[in-house]
Amino acid sequence: MLKKGLAKKLSIYVDESDRYGEKPVYEVLVDIFYKKKIAGVSVFRGVAGYGRDGVYHTTKMLALSGKMPVKIEVVDSEEMIDRVLPDVYQVVEKGLIEVSDTNVIKCGVEEEKKEEGERMKLQGKAKMLRVIVREDHKWEGETLYEAIVKRFIMMDIAGATVYKAVAGYGPRRRFRKMKFLSRGGELPVLITVIDTEEKIKEILPVLDDMVQEGIVVLSDVDVIKYTTIGAESELM
Repeated sequence: MLKKGLAKKLSIYVDESDRYGEKPVYEVLVDIFYKKKIAGVSVFRGVAGYGRDGVYHTTKMLALSGKMPVKIEVVDSEEMIDRVLPDVYQVVEKGLIEVSDTNVIKCGVEEEKKEEGERMKLQGKAKMLRVIVREDHKWEGETLYEAIVKRFIMMDIAGATVYKAVAGYGPRRRFRKMKFLSRGGELPVLITVIDTEEKIKEILPVLDDMVQEGIVVLSDVDVIKYTTIGAESELM
């Protein structure tokens, strides 16, 4: 089963009219990948392009060309890709076969749920990370604290909680207080994360880039109990 991390991407480019025996080449390849238990395969049909003949082709309504390119893409471990290459080489008589390194960031809902369940066993020595920024700070057009939390999710951090301040002051010593029904914007926001030292070290360079003005504090903690009831229980 394909997992997060380093992998190989196999890309094959053929014409949709190319055949191997009585079947289109791309269908034969999909059958091979299925029988060899490749994690998954996608077939994309081009809408425009040209090949070695230099002739430009495009699809138009009611006039579909059989010369349009088809891309077959597979992502799996290096071992699995090596297993299918001899068959691919035999089937693809003309076209392009490419293998490149890739990094799987996210793959499969069921596998993620399993990994999430395993990570909920956090207990004992850990690190607490606190990030304090202003509520109205932005990162690439998005609210900064929301962008930080999304990045934590992508990096598989155990959990994060965001607290909005009701009053406070910063380096400029200007006291600010949230007024009733006021949206504020200049008050601080606290993002708290607890995870292993290894995982916290992974996100420090990310915060160094994203937090241009604010405070990042790291401290040792002892996790006595950390459990979740389900998807609805997200607070730390």
